[in-house]
Formats: sequence, C-alpha cells, structure tokens
Amino acid sequence: MADLSAYCPTNLLYTQEKFTRYQPGGYHPVSLGDTFKDGRYEVHHKLGWGGYSTVWLVYDLMQKQWVSLKIMTADRTDHSHELEILQRLARHSGDSLRGLSYYIVQLLDTFFHPGPNGVHQCLVFELLGPSVIHVLKDYYDSGDVLEPETIMRMSEQLLKGVGFIHRAGLGHGDISGANVAFSASHLSKASKEVLLEVIGAPEAEEVTRIDGEPLDQGLPKHLIKAASWVDWIDEDEEDLRILDFGESFLQGKEPTKLAQPGHLRVPETIFTECFDYRVDLWRAGCMIYSFAFAAYPFSYWGSVEALAAQMIGFVEKLPVEWQPQWQRMLSNSGSGLQVNESCSPSRLDERFNTKLPDPALEPLRPVIKGLMRFLPSDRMEASEALDLLRSSVRS
Repeated sequence: MADLSAYCPTNLLYTQEKFTRYQPGGYHPVSLGDTFKDGRYEVHHKLGWGGYSTVWLVYDLMQKQWVSLKIMTADRTDHSHELEILQRLARHSGDSLRGLSYYIVQLLDTFFHPGPNGVHQCLVFELLGPSVIHVLKDYYDSGDVLEPETIMRMSEQLLKGVGFIHRAGLGHGDISGANVAFSASHLSKASKEVLLEVIGAPEAEEVTRIDGEPLDQGLPKHLIKAASWVDWIDEDEEDLRILDFGESFLQGKEPTKLAQPGHLRVPETIFTECFDYRVDLWRAGCMIYSFAFAAYPFSYWGSVEALAAQMIGFVEKLPVEWQPQWQRMLSNSGSGLQVNESCSPSRLDERFNTKLPDPALEPLRPVIKGLMRFLPSDRMEASEALDLLRSSVRS
C-alpha cells in the first residue's frame, strides 16, 4: 500500500495505531456502529491498540452490558497464543477466571471475523478501566499520590495475580503499568451517556487521499482517538486486572527473547543469555515501587550500560558471577560510567527514608527488596512476598 505521504495529514494519522498495518494480514478496519458476531456486539468507541490488535468498546446486546473487543491482526489468527494462555489459566482456576480472587482479566467470548485484510481472531473481555500507568501519570502530573490504602491493596492484588499465573505453570513475561488495569464493574451496566462522561466522547478524523482517489478496501474510513478516561475517579473502589498475555510462556519452554520496554528490562537479560518466569518478580517489584512513588525506579535513554548502572546499588551489589560481563560491557561501550556500588544504604532505602509519601507504605520496602534481587534464584516468590506484606501490615 502507499505510504503516509499519500494521505491528507491529520493528527490521528500519526498518534494512533500504525496506519500502514491496515493491509492484508494486518488490522481489521473498524467504524463506529459496526457490529460483530451476527449483530451481537456493537462498536461505540476505541479503547486502545497494540502491535497485533486493536481494542474497542462494544455493547453486548445479548447480555445487555459493556465489554471490550480485542481484534487480532489477521496474521495472528492461525495460532492465537494469548487465547491458549487464557484457556490454560481458566482450566487452572477451575471456574473460567470468574472468581475475583485471581485478578486476571476475564475472557467472556471468542469468535472469528472475516474482513478485507483476512480472518481475525476476536477476544471479548470484561470492560476494564484505565491502565495503571495512565492513572499514575495523572497523579504524577498533579503532584499527588494514591491513597496508602489503595497502594497497599493494589500491591497485594498484583502479587496474588502473579502468584496465580506462576502456579499455573506460566510466566506472564510483560508485567507493566500498561498491562495492569483497573476493573470497571460499576460501568459495565451504565447508560451510554454516563459511560461517555467517564471515558470521553469518541473523536474521529476522516481518512482521505491527497489525490482524491478512493481508499483501498482494507483501510478504515475514519481514524478514532482512543478513550482518554477523562473523569475516572474509581481506583479506590475497583480491583486490578492483569492483561495482555502476548509475551507469556510455559515454564520450562521460555522463548529466546522477550520484548521489553527499556526501563523495565530485567537484569538477567542484560548480564546473561537466559531467563525464566522470575522476570515477573523483578517487574512486580518495579510496579509496586511505581505505586508508591508514581514513577518507575529506572530510566532508559538508549544505553543498556546506563540502565545497568542504575540497577547496581539500587537494592544490592552486582553478583560476583556477573562482574566479568559488566567489565566487558563498560570496556566495549567506552562510556566512562561512574558507578557507586555502595549499598549502605541502598538507593531504595534512601528513597524510602527521604521521599516516602506516607509511613503506612513502609511495609512495601522489604517486599520490593525481596523481589528486585539480581539473581532470579534469590528473588522472593510472589506468594512469599504476599505473606511478607501481610505480616508486615499486621505487625
């Protein structure tokens, strides 16, 4: 297909899902008002997108409730990895993940939908609220923090969810603020007017060619801005849900690599060539830290050496067995990084000693320390971290 220069420039052309993915094997073009599964699901807004899917707010006319519809790219239809993972989790739970104690997004329905770009696997999930990273950013931008009770509850629920995934013999592989969201149980039966007041009315821009020629069949007629959750205020009342299992894997059958955001990269993928389900434990520690401080513990500016330097001394010194690799990295980079490897106190301790928003969050300190150990074998399991958190709160 033609590149973006063939189309009249609009803001959404460059800020939403990758437009060039609307081609055979790619995204399915969706318009507001479209229906799926013989008219059962009606599209009212866009909730988000990823590299291999778009996600839509739809109304389930059979169950009379709002749900989310994830439409996979056509090149992911033959083998739906995420569906297999969700089905395994459902079997492990014994009740199709409908119990709130698991904190995993609930899969409600699946079907296939043919379109101009191919046949698409469609996954229907419970309606979710905004992602944790969206809510934390709002708090950070306003100079505020979540209530301590909310932070403690979020930390407990995250550990419960990660522990459940691990007991099912899986690793999530991509625990992050984008892949943990709040439930939206109070909105699933709301009127459309009430729901749109919370998420914002849909904004659409027409897609047109500069030469005036008609659009290819596989392109959307409009691009729609993802919901912004302008009036969301319910993080104190709703539960967490872990979602997006696209990077998940069976324990013992780990992939050769993970797609990791730079600031959340786990240290074993920097210093070694192997990893396992315990990447989730390091990530959970990063997430719990972000709950408390509304920011991640590390920043990434394109240099893996600079990222590793931030990790050293954050909780502990670099393990002896990783020192040779670290010296090679420093030598090859020629960056002249100065690393303070002192851990007395650690930078995590310094942060808790000087910047902790509320003393009630102190029980999170040993939990984060236990999860963010360099060697995976030294990390607390999620169940251990949960027990520690509970015992610290009681004492």
